[in-house]
Amino acid sequence: MGIVEAHKPADKPADKPDCAMSRSALPEAASTDPDVLRAALIREHDARRRADCLAAMQAEVVQLAVDLLVREPDIEGFFGGLTKVMVEDTESHACAIWLLDDERTRCELWMAYKGERLYVRRCGDLDAMHFPHEVFGRHLMTYAPGWSETIEYDEADPRLPEALLECQRVMGVKRMVVTPLVVGATNLGWIKLSCTTLPECADAQWWRVVMIEAIARQAALALHHNRLVERSRLEERRKATLEERNRLARDIHDNLAQGFGAILMQLQAAQRETAALPPGVAAKLDTAVDLARTHLTEARRSVGALRPNVGDAEEMSLALKRIADLAQLTTTVPIETSLDELPRYGHIVEREIIGIAQEALTNAIRHSRARRITVRASTIRSLGLRLSIADDGRGIARDGASAGFGMTSMQERAQRIGASLTIVTAPRSGTEVVLAWEPSSLPTQIHVAS
Repeated sequence: MGIVEAHKPADKPADKPDCAMSRSALPEAASTDPDVLRAALIREHDARRRADCLAAMQAEVVQLAVDLLVREPDIEGFFGGLTKVMVEDTESHACAIWLLDDERTRCELWMAYKGERLYVRRCGDLDAMHFPHEVFGRHLMTYAPGWSETIEYDEADPRLPEALLECQRVMGVKRMVVTPLVVGATNLGWIKLSCTTLPECADAQWWRVVMIEAIARQAALALHHNRLVERSRLEERRKATLEERNRLARDIHDNLAQGFGAILMQLQAAQRETAALPPGVAAKLDTAVDLARTHLTEARRSVGALRPNVGDAEEMSLALKRIADLAQLTTTVPIETSLDELPRYGHIVEREIIGIAQEALTNAIRHSRARRITVRASTIRSLGLRLSIADDGRGIARDGASAGFGMTSMQERAQRIGASLTIVTAPRSGTEVVLAWEPSSLPTQIHVAS
């Protein structure tokens, strides 16, 4: 990436640096006219001065970048320091950073330094600048030359959208310099420098362009490195999460699932070896067998959810009917079910839904003193689910609507799958737990009727 043509230093032979230029390399060297020779020497001196200035500026910018990285190790602080330096050292009006998204289909203003204040998108204060940044972002995306070289704009530049020209007139901006943040052949975004005064001479503007390009190179490298580090960190976090999930799956499989399996075998052996038991004892033994079997199934379901490639083929409606039937074995309160045929939602979502249904049923049986409990499940627009567990019991006390581990557990399960959990209750009027899940659901909420 080079400076725009109008601001490049004077051309020189490819095999000789500026410092090695001699009188023999100048066309005027053969002249005997003192004025011609003097003009040639002045031009050579100016070219040498620009080269020295450029080298010194490059070194100072690299040192500035290193100092900022040490003082501001986070990328936001680093760029905040760069924009502040740009504004102060070039006596400019503002400096702003636009970044491309990962798909390179959208360009958004990330931060800007203006009036001794740093504006950052994360803080939501960019609109306070009263700048049409979305309009300018679209211009940056569509103006092809700006993707690879520095572009200068004046206050009435016809390349700019009218909304931006009007904003410049209001703010008194006379000139803008925009340079891309390029690493290799990849553009990450742009730096824009705005000035409210025109340069006193061409050298002043040349110096400003050289500085923004030098800073853009360091900024692009810092941004690229930060993104590589962040991707590496996310990958390590993903691997750690996967390993933890595998560990939990192994523990559940090796301990809980096998333990329930052993208990089930012992209970079934007791059933076979006992010829005659009182009806009440036999019923309790049957219930224990069913409970051991269902908890073994749930343990296997948990392993399947932690390891998605290992799953349970049981349909949702059948699973809800099964837990309702098992709950009925533990109570004399009638449990009525009305379950539509439900689609599959994936192991993770189904596990949380089953957990909420079990917890709601357990609460209703243990605490509601109800005469009847109903479980209903239906589809929402053929994709989602509406699950209702209702009772006609005593309701939940006003100060207990959000208390207790069971209630908290249901809320957390709903939040994990992005579902809406509504609990409607009133003294002596019963309680209804309603779970609504769709691919884009409402936040979890608690409603307590008085």
